[in-house]
Amino acid sequence: MNLSLNEYFYLMYKPALVSGSLLAMLAVIFGAFGAHYLKTIFTPDLLKSFDTGVRYQFYHAFALLFVGFYAQSQHEKLLKLIVLCFLIGVVLFSGSIYLLCFFKSADVIGLRGLGILTPLGGICMISGWLLLLIRVLKGK
Repeated sequence: MNLSLNEYFYLMYKPALVSGSLLAMLAVIFGAFGAHYLKTIFTPDLLKSFDTGVRYQFYHAFALLFVGFYAQSQHEKLLKLIVLCFLIGVVLFSGSIYLLCFFKSADVIGLRGLGILTPLGGICMISGWLLLLIRVLKGK
């Protein structure tokens, strides 16, 4: 199979495009789930936390799509690292918020250590944005 350079890089960044699309779709589903069902079982504070997870997931879904499309015309390892930071950030940040909200609503105790994942995810997200800024500033 003989791929053109553009086809190769599209395939290389296809995970960013697929992940961004999937995370955006899930953010819509989670947002609707929160607005229609979770408001009946979550406290207002938990619902606000859940919404924060959904919002940040959406922001980073769009960031992944942007980086994925941008990467089609660029050929750098730094872009892979940006994608990785955003993906890990969403999983740790939004994922831990979702889990903590469900655990708190079910009065599950002994899971306080899970809360450390949220700031770690935030650090990954910030790192992804910083790396993207660096890439843009050193642009051609």
